[in-house]
Amino acid sequence: MVNSKTLSTLQLLRFHFSFFLMPVYWFAVSQVPYIDWKNALLVFIILHVLVYPASNGYNSYMDRDTTPVGGLKNPMQPTKMLFYVTLFLDTLALLLSFAMSFIFFIGIFFYILASRAYSYRKIRLKKYPVIGYLTVIIFQGAVAFFLVFYGSNSNHSLQVPVLAIIASGLLIGGFYPLTQIYQHKEDYEDGVITISYLLGYKGTFIFTGIVYALAFIALGWYFNLKGEFFKFIILQIFMLPVIVYFFIWFGKVLKNETEANFKNTMRMNLLASVFTNLAFISLLILKFI
Repeated sequence: MVNSKTLSTLQLLRFHFSFFLMPVYWFAVSQVPYIDWKNALLVFIILHVLVYPASNGYNSYMDRDTTPVGGLKNPMQPTKMLFYVTLFLDTLALLLSFAMSFIFFIGIFFYILASRAYSYRKIRLKKYPVIGYLTVIIFQGAVAFFLVFYGSNSNHSLQVPVLAIIASGLLIGGFYPLTQIYQHKEDYEDGVITISYLLGYKGTFIFTGIVYALAFIALGWYFNLKGEFFKFIILQIFMLPVIVYFFIWFGKVLKNETEANFKNTMRMNLLASVFTNLAFISLLILKFI
């Protein structure tokens, strides 16, 4: 029988949250000219099974949330087991990264350092709205794209498309503030001023819309330069349901701020993740048609 410490640890690692970050992986792999599938699988495991859950777990260990957070409606309290498991996952990620490439190892090493600095109580980058926000979009977006593209490329080429890196950062930058919108009170009481709290409910939606628009401008520019603008059109088709829900939800929040709650946030996150993942997986499939 699984004891409460194990249950708490498994829950707070939030493996399901990796799904929300997966679009960057599929986007990067879909743009690799010559894919090394063994390395692509290894990169997926390192990021989505080891690094991301370890980051989630460490954040939960530091925050000790008692209200909904990161896809969990009723988070359990962390134990020392969670801390040790996050160390194990990070160590394993670093060992596997070193076996792949020294450059990939360095990238994962700095990603883990940034993740720890984001949550660690004596540094706690997350309590600063701009610095915390930039940390997330740089590492979960730009650095993650670079690592996946580089690691999955059979040539391990450092010629990673800059516009695609920028677009990945902006996609995460548009997504992230909405994940904070239901936690304003809890974050503030914990001494954390998030970018969403700073912008307010209305400002968060407007800011998100602007950043997403910039992301799609970067994507359009990128695919146009490659002579593959039709792929950008495909992305737009997949994103239509997300855009429609975004404006419906925004309208509800304008009428009643209580609509900026956990339930609606998770609906938005799930919808955006499903369709963005499908969009980039479709681009990957098109490589072989």
